[in-house]
Amino acid sequence: MPALIPPPGYSRIKVVKSFDELVATRFKDGVNALCWERALAGDFGEIVDLLGVSEGITTLDDSRLAALPVSAAGRPAIDALLEDQRLIRALDLSPVLDCIHAYPRDEEPGPVPTHVYSFHADSATDEADTYLCTYHGAPSEGLRNDEARRRVDIPETRAELLKNFGGEDGDAFLEYLAENCYQLHYAPAPQARPFSFGVGNLWRIAVDYPGSPVPPCIHRAPETVVGESARLLLIS
Repeated sequence: MPALIPPPGYSRIKVVKSFDELVATRFKDGVNALCWERALAGDFGEIVDLLGVSEGITTLDDSRLAALPVSAAGRPAIDALLEDQRLIRALDLSPVLDCIHAYPRDEEPGPVPTHVYSFHADSATDEADTYLCTYHGAPSEGLRNDEARRRVDIPETRAELLKNFGGEDGDAFLEYLAENCYQLHYAPAPQARPFSFGVGNLWRIAVDYPGSPVPPCIHRAPETVVGESARLLLIS
């Protein structure tokens, strides 16, 4: 089971010891990712096998989850999934639990990929953050902010985007970038070493919103590998 291995010397990640600490800790002093590191009991792979997901994304509601005919090993896993959602819903949030075989990709690939396999930041119009946990399968990956560059700031990419836009590099162009979420995607530096979010860990990460005291946490979904088991992911 992949564990959390923070990048050495990287101070933007803080490990916490409880859900209450995960919720209460403020993003400040450069910290933009909080991790409640856990070793969860239960066979989450059994849940994935029973769902039989072979393509795309299947969203699970509580009733379907509770009705799965799991063994004694699978029951603690279901209890953990239901409890995490209960805790997050108590914050007036709406967690989504997905069994993911593969995410859709861009129908017409352009100079900036906008699918979730690309390193990106989440965004909001007001103060917000993202909670996520991979319970089974390949976990999410993070990228150090100092090893990332916005793709729209790469001269060659920006020139191609301007060509597609058909106008000048001004306010209208910036609106075009925002409408297509181009400004949220990042290219890793040549020496970059992405880090794993690990399996079973519950994360709270900073998003891009006006007035945020810290830069957003850059992350991506792992590449789909043929023959590997589907992911079980909670996100809110």
